[in-house]
Amino acid sequence: MARRWLIFVPPAVFGLLAGLFFAGMFRDDPEGLPSALVGRVAPPLAVAPLGDLPALTDAALREPGAKVVNIWASWCAPCRAEHPVLVDLADEGVPVHGINFKDDPAKALAFLAELGNPYATVGADLAGRTGIAWGAYGVPETFVLDGDGRVRLRYAGPITREILASTIRPAIAAAAAGG
Repeated sequence: MARRWLIFVPPAVFGLLAGLFFAGMFRDDPEGLPSALVGRVAPPLAVAPLGDLPALTDAALREPGAKVVNIWASWCAPCRAEHPVLVDLADEGVPVHGINFKDDPAKALAFLAELGNPYATVGADLAGRTGIAWGAYGVPETFVLDGDGRVRLRYAGPITREILASTIRPAIAAAAAGG
């Protein structure tokens, strides 16, 4: 009889875990998935050309000025959702480079033909090696690089207009200023 209180331990533990899970669902932290690359030069690329589009090279990532690198795939619904934001960014003159991740090249080219091509250069990461080297958790992921090819920001998830204004644009401005 002295141990009757033990029957309340499992429900209490369950309630605590459920509360933590529930609180975690509402966490809005784009830095929640840290990147070891921030502040370091972007890793070498292991990509193939995508059709006859201009090929992404390491040299392109080290050209002067800020630039954006977007990891995407045609099979990725959030990539489709963020695509108009990337098109607008490219139309403004920001160099956007694409890494097509583990995708069928024909489907990737059809995706760009349908939605427009915001990418100054594109590389196909057929085996996913570049994505792994860059620490990508999935697609889409976006990186802002400075003129030395140094990663200034990593953003996991689709870029919305709000994220563009609050996170990506300030990183582009800082990368352009050398900060």
